[in-house]
Amino acid sequence: MKRRQLLGALGAAPLAAAVPAWAQGYPARPIRIVVPLPPGSPPDVLARLVAERLQQAWKQPVIVDNRPGATGMIGMDVVAKAAPDGYTVGVMFLTHAVLPALFGKVPYDTAADFAPIANLVWLYNALVVAPTVPARSAKELVELARAEPGKLTYASGGNGSPAHLLGESFRQLTQVDMLHVPFKGPAEAVQALLGGYVTTMFATTSAAVPMVRTGKLRALAVTSPNRLAALPSVPTMAESGVAGFDLREWEGLVAPADTPRDIILQWNQELARIMALPELREKLSEYGMEAAPANSPDQFATLVRSELQRWTRFVKTSGLKAD
Repeated sequence: MKRRQLLGALGAAPLAAAVPAWAQGYPARPIRIVVPLPPGSPPDVLARLVAERLQQAWKQPVIVDNRPGATGMIGMDVVAKAAPDGYTVGVMFLTHAVLPALFGKVPYDTAADFAPIANLVWLYNALVVAPTVPARSAKELVELARAEPGKLTYASGGNGSPAHLLGESFRQLTQVDMLHVPFKGPAEAVQALLGGYVTTMFATTSAAVPMVRTGKLRALAVTSPNRLAALPSVPTMAESGVAGFDLREWEGLVAPADTPRDIILQWNQELARIMALPELREKLSEYGMEAAPANSPDQFATLVRSELQRWTRFVKTSGLKAD
């Protein structure tokens, strides 16, 4: 039976813990990072930035394997069923904390089938509209939605995706009637917004910034606690009068459950070193990502556990459904 590593009672190990002699020969062959979304998505960008530096440090090929589909469930199922030998890891993110409650059943146990390695980044989004939409602020968008209940729509990259959760949170906090329109992925959602098929969406800053700068989209607010350097003139949700909007995305790496603890710690230590590199942090900021403070596998496990609990409550109390 697989150990419930995510919910286990192991104490948090220091990042500088020594790696036992038997594990010092790792890695001895190519490594695979499974990304459960298409190329160009934020998890893919993160995986490729990390893979490049891991390859330099470990002198082994590090392959990014995109396995999109089913809002990320296909890729995470690949990770869950991989050999627990440290040669397959995957990018887990916010969506995976809501999917069990939203769908009732997923092909793996999020709390038992993965060994957390580290949370790597925080991500923020921008509330954007097409230039044809008259709203020029979040407040005006709310007023427009209240004037035309049920007419306005918000797009997402799929049920349970961050854009879906952000849109639903915004809808509930502002008490407006807006229709959720899910697409196969964030790229399709952005294209629908550009084409005028939907009214608004919460887009990752990596996707939003180029569109805003060229005038193809208008940014009304950002979800970060403070204004983003990439969009300095765009107010935060709090500045826009939407109080209590404290949702931020996270992305980290996990391995299959029962991956040896010593290998998990080796990954954790190397990732801590990589994520502290100034040039990497600068590159991440260009994509609207903020490097997370160094954290142990057990600290990441605690984050995932709390997020599972949080979004289970949200789905139950809000009546959130897969559209």
